[in-house]
Amino acid sequence: MMDTADSLVLEARRQFMAAGLPDASLDARLLVSNLLDLSSAHMISHGGDAVEAHKAEVVRSAIERRLAHEPVHRILGERWFFGLKLALSPDTLEPRPDTEILVERMLSVVSQIAAQKGACRVLDLGTGTGAICLALANADERVAGTGVDLSPGALETASRNAKENGLESRFIALHSNWFSAVDGVYDVIVSNPPYISSSVIPSLSPDVRLYDPLLALDGGDDGLDAYRIIAQGATSALEPHGVIGVEIGFDQKLEVCRIFEAQGFILREAASDLGGNDRVLVFALSR
Repeated sequence: MMDTADSLVLEARRQFMAAGLPDASLDARLLVSNLLDLSSAHMISHGGDAVEAHKAEVVRSAIERRLAHEPVHRILGERWFFGLKLALSPDTLEPRPDTEILVERMLSVVSQIAAQKGACRVLDLGTGTGAICLALANADERVAGTGVDLSPGALETASRNAKENGLESRFIALHSNWFSAVDGVYDVIVSNPPYISSSVIPSLSPDVRLYDPLLALDGGDDGLDAYRIIAQGATSALEPHGVIGVEIGFDQKLEVCRIFEAQGFILREAASDLGGNDRVLVFALSR
């Protein structure tokens, strides 16, 4: 029987649904259209065209990987984030739509600082793919950033993403354990740190537990270790009127606010995700 894009989507969807995978229809269409390099319009108008045998095998191999709970975008090796196509690697967290909320909230901050000073220096702690820092730099040419990560593999991926998106001249990848190798002061600090309690990690969905790096997930016994380090280190790494924005877990707003307030910060803004959960906190030094 001849394989077509439509028949491969149907095959994938049926298998995903049988396996109980969420978003079976969307995942099937994403996999097939991207692996066959077909636009949405082409899928509609030419979905019944024959697919070469070797290409169909590539799709079926990807279907097997998804059935093993490997996320679609990890299979594809890339994901769009705030207008940037970002490469993924085993060393990086997959940037998710919730993190775009942090970028949105920080855009007005960096633009205001850049308008006043002519430039804005951003420090991205736990940069991973470089998503947050690169999105801010891409949105405002006056922004230059340093992406910090403990993982050499993540830094390699972030540097590649900077180059592929034409931002390498305004992005530095720095190997550092949080602030240990950071020098100088910054106008803005951003971070999507690990914030899941260690005891919760084994109960996470296989898509996350098996494929996102532990370094980017495990926030210690109460999930708040990274916020304590960031709040303490930021007091000397920020300009006097600097601003810091962090992503948080849905139930961590009060605790994270207390941590930052104890270090002399005041809450400037809080934002929720599309599900209505607390997701982003923006702080400024009270001095």
